[in-house]
Amino acid sequence: MVTSHSFLMPPQDVHNQALVDHVHPPDWVNPKPAAEYDLVVIGAGTAGLVAAAGAAGLDIGLKVALVERHLMGGDCLNVGCVPSKCLIRSGRAAADMLNPGPLGVEPVDRANVNFPKVMERMREVRAGISHHDSAQRFSKIGVDVFLGGGKFIDGNTIGVGDNKLRFKKAVIATGARATRPPVEGIEEVGFLTNETVFSLTERPERLAVIGAGPIGCELAQAFQRLGSNVTLLHRRPYILNKEDPDAAVLVQKSLEEDGVNLVTGMTLRRAYRSDGGKVLEFTNSEGQVESIEVDEILMGAGRSPNVEGLNLEAVGVQYNKRGVVVDDYLQTTNKRIFAAGDICMAWQFTHAADAAARIVLKNAFFSPFGLGKSKLSDLVMPWVTFTDPEIARTGLSEEEAQAKGFDTTTIKIDMSGVDRALADGETDGFLKVIHKRGSDEILGATMVSRHAGETISELTTAIVNKIGLSAMSSVIHPYPTQADCVKRAADAYRRTLLKPSTKKLLGILTKLS
Repeated sequence: MVTSHSFLMPPQDVHNQALVDHVHPPDWVNPKPAAEYDLVVIGAGTAGLVAAAGAAGLDIGLKVALVERHLMGGDCLNVGCVPSKCLIRSGRAAADMLNPGPLGVEPVDRANVNFPKVMERMREVRAGISHHDSAQRFSKIGVDVFLGGGKFIDGNTIGVGDNKLRFKKAVIATGARATRPPVEGIEEVGFLTNETVFSLTERPERLAVIGAGPIGCELAQAFQRLGSNVTLLHRRPYILNKEDPDAAVLVQKSLEEDGVNLVTGMTLRRAYRSDGGKVLEFTNSEGQVESIEVDEILMGAGRSPNVEGLNLEAVGVQYNKRGVVVDDYLQTTNKRIFAAGDICMAWQFTHAADAAARIVLKNAFFSPFGLGKSKLSDLVMPWVTFTDPEIARTGLSEEEAQAKGFDTTTIKIDMSGVDRALADGETDGFLKVIHKRGSDEILGATMVSRHAGETISELTTAIVNKIGLSAMSSVIHPYPTQADCVKRAADAYRRTLLKPSTKKLLGILTKLS
């Protein structure tokens, strides 16, 4: 039995101590390994936790081991979804007070944002959630939890310190980490990533955020609203370049209205220290060299898979710069070893990792002779960029649908025509529903609104269950809600069915009734 090393999470307060006690308890003693495990999972982020809990929770006698070298809960709990959404919520409250718009409420002073309290609340919420992912909980449901670095020794053995875990099947779920930027001088100057930014206790007065993808945009807006002067630097000519261009324009407008200094089309040259702080030098979109001086630099772009130290070569598992290579069934090049989550998938979301882990369990244990296996490509994947307004997507975009050979039609409903959005003063946004031309089959949807993430699941449900727009038009939506835009889109489709011949038939029916 090997006792794990203690782990410190800065700042060292009661909340972070509670967190660590759950997800990397300092007094944890690794159990004596079983003679053989049906499943050994390396990595206790979302994919690993779901795979381990799913296998053990079936209560059919499967022996399951879970290995984690760092913090159980992975990025989502510790340095991703949970802490970032806490900051975003505080930033939204600050924005509502600082700029209440046309609601008849007088704005308050920016100085009223108590940044240390914001960060303390985040740590408290994170600690309060952490018991769900704790070593103690997983041990109680029948999972042998081993804290320490895991690596493959041979085709049926994983080593964790002095322990050797023999397995029938294994899952690699080691996730990914923030990429170190190839910028001259950046290591010497120092920078923050999502792995360190949530340890701040003092607000950076001047913050540079590099990368205007989802992470960069979310945190740039949040810190600007919490009182930092934020400059957001992006190498592309426009932000959120993987999203619907119309949606990205609305988010960019919101960022600029919040006061974010947005620099697009730039190329970073170098970083260096000055008497006043940290300096980033870059070439702007017109080829001119500029620089900005800030107190902190936050890297919000790029992820690298955690493949180091796993000894994948020993078991014939192929990998590349994008991560572990898997097929559509999430099997690696070693058919006894699967992978799930950020280590192997382009969809780097918590809910995608959860769904992938369920596919792994199905294919590993409940598809005899390969029958009935589930495919990753069959998933209808929603995702949300949690800016204000939010961008939510599900299914196929217009470009993706057309690339697959679909002849499409798009219905667009502006939030300015939705009564509840008018009442809320939240009219910047829209819903686009992409459907097959001449059919009510929904292929995908994009929504921009303050609550888009809460609305998009209705459309995901419709796509998964093949519920067409005609059927959705008969669904009663409570009035007034912003989700009424879905009903309006469905009604808009129904109106396209009113062709002259249809109208003539309806006229006859009225005379006969």
